[in-house]
Amino acid sequence: MTDIRPGEESVPLPTATDAGVYFIGRIRTPWKTRAECPRRGAHDGPVCDIVLDDRWQAALSGLEPGQRVQVLYWMHQSRRDLTIQIPRNSGRRLGTFALRSPVRPNPIASSVVILEAIDGAILRVRGLDCLDGTPLIDLKPDRPAA
Repeated sequence: MTDIRPGEESVPLPTATDAGVYFIGRIRTPWKTRAECPRRGAHDGPVCDIVLDDRWQAALSGLEPGQRVQVLYWMHQSRRDLTIQIPRNSGRRLGTFALRSPVRPNPIASSVVILEAIDGAILRVRGLDCLDGTPLIDLKPDRPAA
């Protein structure tokens, strides 16, 4: 990847990964490019679909519309080698781990969404901020601390 801003820094990536991940579905959103995608999902934003692989449908048991759900997903179109980044609107040089940027060594993202409906293996939610077709890693209920 060569699309690096002046002042940003990258490192060579390892030749192999350390672990495996099962993508359990795909996320359907209206956003096709990173420029279109909101920076943070809004609970009054558009309804998006989380399409689970049918084998995981039984794992939805106990989820109910109205619940907050944490969605973990893989930002599959992000570069992974930057250590220093310059966010578009700030001009400041910051370390990757000081940012919420999708550009990171392991491009895992998390959004807390509102579950609008469940239709078989499809969850309709509000609050996502990822590209259409993004691979889904996991779902977890977002419960307040006890």
